Amino acid sequence: MDFKQLRAVVTVAETGSVTRAAELLHTVQPAVSRQIAGLEAELGTALFNRISQGMQPTPAGAAFVVRARRILSEAERARAEARPSLDGVTGIAAVGLLGSVERLLAGPLVEVMGRKHPHIELHLITAYSGHLQQWLDEGDLDVSLLYNLTTTQSVRVLPLLRDQLWAVAPAQAGLRVDRPIELASLLRQPFIMPAAGQHGIRLLLDEARVGLDVTPHVVAQANSMTLQTVLVESGLGWTLLPAAGVASLVRSARVSAAPLCAPEIVRTVGLGLPRTGSTSPAVEVVATELLALVRSTVRSGSWTSAQLNPDLAASSADD
Repeated sequence: MDFKQLRAVVTVAETGSVTRAAELLHTVQPAVSRQIAGLEAELGTALFNRISQGMQPTPAGAAFVVRARRILSEAERARAEARPSLDGVTGIAAVGLLGSVERLLAGPLVEVMGRKHPHIELHLITAYSGHLQQWLDEGDLDVSLLYNLTTTQSVRVLPLLRDQLWAVAPAQAGLRVDRPIELASLLRQPFIMPAAGQHGIRLLLDEARVGLDVTPHVVAQANSMTLQTVLVESGLGWTLLPAAGVASLVRSARVSAAPLCAPEIVRTVGLGLPRTGSTSPAVEVVATELLALVRSTVRSGSWTSAQLNPDLAASSADD
């Protein structure tokens, strides 16, 4: 088993085509086919089903691809960290960002890393907190923003801030950020319900609804914040989202929004790092810069309705 075979298997699985994989790997189709066939012979099992639509991983192949991808990633990290540099830390850092704040943090993080640490390669991934935590546990992420999570056996979490959720409505509804709206009033409107599953806002909503004698008037469920805002902008309903995720839409009058009350719904955001294994210098640098960026974003007011953890706020004031 060698790296060429691993790359061939992963690339075919991702493209579903030996021909396309060969193009991406800058080789010829027979070479890719030989690499896969050789690996299947060594393992004693088929990794792909050859179907009319292309190459489909078998159950064994799908499991193998997960491991192969991780091996290739670790090899890439090893090369990056071993590469000599005369002016700073080298390496790769996979960073998880919550979808609600990717617009706030992704660009500034890339900018500051490029300016101060040009030999560190960032891999940015955005998703819901549940997915980010899973990928952090599995080693696919090195550091991630998470919400409503305390330190576990596999992840250590530094509490960063409290983040308020808002009712979000079409612009003509006239909600105002200085006039909170009761949760019961929001649920009586045509409501775009956050989908159950990995959508942490749905969990917060379900907990807050306990004790309220209100059945939500659900017109649709959506499994992404982007889809929620699209439906609200189209005038099809109201929804519930983190303030930071919709502040720019409110300023441009594309939607209207108001903080929730009775009860207020707040999520806590933290910085998560794996508890197992050592943290590379590159990841330590990225974690430090991300922490500083979160501080400055909240203190400037750009992260709307967020309040820094008192310990973090005190330390940032001393910086």
